[in-house]
Amino acid sequence: MVAGASEGIGAAFATYLATEGLDMVLIARRLEPLQQMVDKLKSRYHVEVTCIPCDLANANATQQIEEALHGKEINLLVYNAALSYIGPFIENSVEYHEQMAQVNMLSPLNFLHTFGGKMLAKGRGAIVLMASLAGFQGSGFFTMYAATKAYNRVLAESLWYEWKNNGVDIIACCAGATATPNFKNTLPEKISIFAPRVQLPEEIPNECFKKLGKRPSYIIGSGNRVASFLMQKMMSRKMAITLMGDNTKKMYRL
Repeated sequence: MVAGASEGIGAAFATYLATEGLDMVLIARRLEPLQQMVDKLKSRYHVEVTCIPCDLANANATQQIEEALHGKEINLLVYNAALSYIGPFIENSVEYHEQMAQVNMLSPLNFLHTFGGKMLAKGRGAIVLMASLAGFQGSGFFTMYAATKAYNRVLAESLWYEWKNNGVDIIACCAGATATPNFKNTLPEKISIFAPRVQLPEEIPNECFKKLGKRPSYIIGSGNRVASFLMQKMMSRKMAITLMGDNTKKMYRL
């Protein structure tokens, strides 16, 4: 099952899994691009792909998906769906912040409890929970997104410890800037020649699955790992937070 599968990183995970011959359930809010993705994978890789359009901002989304599965067994879950907002915290509505909390935190919580619980019961399964470098420290103007991604990383790392001897592998896949349609639409400016390069979505699944079962969390991309090391180990917390905020202001002309 891949949640948030119609484009970007989620579509890259779906394509990677299709090349491995896995049948899938794909979930996204918008039916048209999701159906296009399903049709492409079916025709190109000859796998069974089930399409479930669902808005993960709904509190009962997990229940809706479970009912739509009609008993299908989920052995691998990739939760990639996320909402983001770039700008001053107070200028975004509290209603949208609450939607972000639902999609980015509460829906993955429900997915892990429901589908992860079933994996535990049968003693096998694997889960990828997408996190972000933005969640490694305070990230001004990415405030709510960064906070939700910090939650995802800690949730996955904690469950890695709880479940590692029970047949269920889980990893927090921590990505940096990635050339997804949503990222491109924000029109970010290059802030420094020393900034880690923007990765392609297709690079992420291969690197992530190499670490699944071996690490509780993993930063994708050597440049991102170097940047994270410098910020977490060589800078004070205050310096790291200031650097993130200053870079975001420049990148998005805030």
